[in-house]
Amino acid sequence: MPDASPPSPHPTLSVLDIAPVMSGASPSTTLNNTLDLARRTEALGYHRYWLAEHHNTPSIASSSPAVLIGQIAAATSTLRVGAGGVMLPNHQPLVVAEQFGTLASFHPGRIDLGLGRAAGTDPLTAQALRRGGGQPHGDDFREQIDEVLGFLGAGRRGPVAAYPQAEAPPPVWVLGSSPGGGRLAGELGLPFATAHHFSPQNTVNAVTAYRRSFRPTGHAAAPYAIVAALVIVGEDDARARRLASSVEIAHLELFTGNLGPYLSPEEADRTPYSPQERQLARDSFAPQLIGGPETVRRAARKLLAESGADELMAMTIIHDHAARVRSYELLAEAFADVPAAVPTQPAALGLS
Repeated sequence: MPDASPPSPHPTLSVLDIAPVMSGASPSTTLNNTLDLARRTEALGYHRYWLAEHHNTPSIASSSPAVLIGQIAAATSTLRVGAGGVMLPNHQPLVVAEQFGTLASFHPGRIDLGLGRAAGTDPLTAQALRRGGGQPHGDDFREQIDEVLGFLGAGRRGPVAAYPQAEAPPPVWVLGSSPGGGRLAGELGLPFATAHHFSPQNTVNAVTAYRRSFRPTGHAAAPYAIVAALVIVGEDDARARRLASSVEIAHLELFTGNLGPYLSPEEADRTPYSPQERQLARDSFAPQLIGGPETVRRAARKLLAESGADELMAMTIIHDHAARVRSYELLAEAFADVPAAVPTQPAALGLS
């Protein structure tokens, strides 16, 4: 069961990955870097490794979370591996339950299923995902979650059931970036993950709404919240800011429609943006955790204390793979002087 106590000085650390595509990297290199990062963060003691679903985005290779989850779970032994998340408007609940029932059967007790209400893409791609069935929408998100929960429930029988049925179905999480998403998770009695990395202004209110609305269920007896943030740690603040230039320029490129691979800091220097535009991009990432180890340690503790979240999930996008791995090493080392607590888990689905 989740622990509802306030965050400890040593946060539970996890990873959120989008399999970012770097300039000059092939698809094979990108995906093998994801596998390597999973192995390395497992060795560092990270608790979870989640993949986020995105489509039609040249800078992101995590279009098939279920496939990636199977690969990563097979390559590791202690990490909890999951979707952060499956964008439910793109999928039929039965198919999601079949996929994650299969994963949970291969890797008992190690699979998480996070569900989001957005499409994770542009309108035309959303239509293609639904084979012309109209635009995905989140209006029936609650009903879709209920369907997934029903199909995952062990022992379900009837005219339609999801097979294989794992002996221990994966915990279902609600993903959100607003108080409405937090309230929905609380009312359903499910664990909650909030997206500070793209909606930092809503983080505190989302987790507060979640805790206030939480009702114990057979899925979880107490609230449990993850806050996912962009985290870039360098040997010092200046180094971290240099590494962060790749995501800062990507932020500017987004508004020009250039969604190509992430540029290196040197390539970012050569882009035709003014100092004022670059400063605006840097300012947009001010709520994230970017800096040297002590800077990020202070910021992480402040974020967890203010939000009341139980776990920090770090999304780190750095062009150089070695530097990206090093960022996760530095984050773990920043809290290594405090004895780590064994994280408690959201309860798996009940057997009825």
